[in-house]
Amino acid sequence: MNPLYVGIDVSEDHNETFLMNSDGSKLSSFSVLNDRNGAKLLIERIISAMKSRSLSEVVIGLESTSVYGDTLVYALRESGGLGAFFRKIHVLNPKQVAKFKESYPELPKNDPVDAFVIADHLRFGRINAEVYMDDYRYKALQTLTRARFYAVQNLTREKQRFANYLFLKCCGIAQDAKLPNTSTTMLNLMEHYDTVDDIANASLDDLTNFVRDSGRGRFEDPEAFAKAVQKAARSSYRLPKTVNDSVNQVMAVSIAGMRALEAQIKQLNKAIESQFEIIPNTLISILGIGKVYSAGIIAEIGDIHRFKSQAAVAKYAGLAWSQHQSGRFEGEATHMIKSGNRYLRYYLLEAANSVRRYDSEYRNFYNRKFKEVNKFQHKRALALTARKLVRLIFKLLKENRLYTPPVGATTGQ
Repeated sequence: MNPLYVGIDVSEDHNETFLMNSDGSKLSSFSVLNDRNGAKLLIERIISAMKSRSLSEVVIGLESTSVYGDTLVYALRESGGLGAFFRKIHVLNPKQVAKFKESYPELPKNDPVDAFVIADHLRFGRINAEVYMDDYRYKALQTLTRARFYAVQNLTREKQRFANYLFLKCCGIAQDAKLPNTSTTMLNLMEHYDTVDDIANASLDDLTNFVRDSGRGRFEDPEAFAKAVQKAARSSYRLPKTVNDSVNQVMAVSIAGMRALEAQIKQLNKAIESQFEIIPNTLISILGIGKVYSAGIIAEIGDIHRFKSQAAVAKYAGLAWSQHQSGRFEGEATHMIKSGNRYLRYYLLEAANSVRRYDSEYRNFYNRKFKEVNKFQHKRALALTARKLVRLIFKLLKENRLYTPPVGATTGQ
């Protein structure tokens, strides 16, 4: 085969394009607008180059750049003219392209050069690429699961901000690990009581009733919780009134933001579950993984047959470890690779954290890995548990069968 290599550097406004021959020589380079007409012109120039050289294969690559390249990929996939040729379309990890570019130390940093680097990267091959999937059901699901990913990240950041404000208003509550900082009851408490003194001097009966009503039956002993809150409040710093008022205002905004994000996540969960119904899968047979985590995993993996092995899936997710070896020396302290699909890694880690609570095999594996080291215990054990889960996921999807726990394994927390 004698393919044409096409590197495209995508931006919001323009698509810088470099057409490269199989020997690495330049065929042409040009810039088109990043819109429908620009895509049409880009495709026409690719087809013209293919016909003029009697080529039958084209390899097209662009970096993953937020949403700016998605619509271009759709245009390339749906083009009837390009469909007459054997074509491959790759969406490349920007870190991989940057690492490849380091082999050309004299190259400047600009869009036409980046398009050349992408084309040359395609020519050399060995690409750990995000290959675009033909089935748009996966892309539709991916849009939802990635939106949920960002909503969860935003909620986590907002909870951390609220925890900082909580320390200012009532450091005792923030310091007590037994008092959940961002529970519904705690948010209601911070809204209802203006100052720490209001909490410290409140009637225990009133505070207990407030906790009971806010908790809606979730507290086995509301009075004990109320006493703990009151004790924490009495040991806390007192803020000047002006500062306290400003903290209350900021906390009110933070609380509203958290509630809005939680509502968004619930809405996205419903949409994900609805979209997921049209995609056959066997992952929900794993107790604890659920529809949302299954959807997040499948949306990023797509067709499992595009991966040669479970190790390829793990590497794609970034659940792989670097090797440090020289001669007879083999380093024991290795780190996870920094590349990979962060969305897939996130959903695999969340799924593993949930599965270990329900399946004794994964729970025992997690506990064993947790005890092996003295630092980063949870993070390391969870990553290794997720890596183990990848093997199961690959097998279930590849063989299209339901999960049957091994003999002797138990379920439940």
